[in-house]
Amino acid sequence: MGAAGSIRRLGFRKWYERELLQSHANLVLLLLATIGLLASAEAFSARLAIGDQLQVLGAAAASAAIGILALRRYLYLLNHAEYVANQASCAHCGTYARWETVGEPAPGNALHVRCRHCSHLWDIHL
Repeated sequence: MGAAGSIRRLGFRKWYERELLQSHANLVLLLLATIGLLASAEAFSARLAIGDQLQVLGAAAASAAIGILALRRYLYLLNHAEYVANQASCAHCGTYARWETVGEPAPGNALHVRCRHCSHLWDIHL
């Protein structure tokens, strides 16, 4: 289910909260991957057997790959949530995040919404 379906099912505020929680969970994963990378650097020694060196290098490579993926996902989720949140204010009355979806999502991944306060209609692009 995409963002439009999630917003329709949960409502904007809960969707936004979940996006931020998922984003920050990826930030925690990035920090843990960084700790794993630093621990691998600490454990590496030229005096180790070649098999042990390869294990440490494999752990370092895995930590680096996980860290890069977690950073990309963190930035994507955070930026996407903020992009949608910046469109959640009614241009007519300025009310934030008090709208309801109208009809089905438009082509191009846009939600038709109506302000609950003044009934102004606009599109939110996802």
